[in-house]
Amino acid sequence: MRVAIVENTRVTHHGQVGVALHEAAALVDIWRPWSGQRLPASPDADALVVFGGEQSALDDHTHPYLPELARLMAAYTALDRPVLGICLGSQLLARAYGGDNHLGIAPEFGWVDVSLTEAGRADPVLSQVPPTFPIFQWHSDTFTLPPGAVHLAQSRAAQNQAFRIGRATYGTQFHFEASRNVVQDWSNTFPEVIARMLPGWRDSHPALAATRGAKADAHGLALARAWVGLI
Repeated sequence: MRVAIVENTRVTHHGQVGVALHEAAALVDIWRPWSGQRLPASPDADALVVFGGEQSALDDHTHPYLPELARLMAAYTALDRPVLGICLGSQLLARAYGGDNHLGIAPEFGWVDVSLTEAGRADPVLSQVPPTFPIFQWHSDTFTLPPGAVHLAQSRAAQNQAFRIGRATYGTQFHFEASRNVVQDWSNTFPEVIARMLPGWRDSHPALAATRGAKADAHGLALARAWVGLI
């Protein structure tokens, strides 16, 4: 299988998604449109992954490729080729299907509890984790559920944590790709940004990583393997 991966920022970790793709011996094409690289005009792989970034899903003025990326996600879905949008990727997916993006109203950072809806408990991907599970979050924006989407998960701060469109197109607001190693690197690379997001993170991080982070690693890999299994 060939999987196209879109990175939306300079520091992008594939994390648990990368582990699951490696286990499946997937060939990976990486696209970095933030650097000026043009996106493919149409689907040219068996599946598409769109990771997060510091920009919002409405920042067309600074990242003019965003509408094109949203259209590409919809084009993959129309061909029944699996799509995975994480954080910014989920917000773009919502935009592609008529959801509204709301900026700065739902900040979450760290390992946060997310709860499955009834549909989530029956979903082929989300059913691989417990009804309530800790998973890593780093965002301030949220979105409304697109018409026709299946609502799969929610948290206290952001109602729309995961949704599905069609058979195998998924958006997750939470960063299930973010293993403890990924979170450690983010903490080392962006200490000032994180300190503003969650004061005291530097002191609380080690204990949280050993407990909630360890559980989140297992949940993230289970979700990644289940999604890759749909390709």
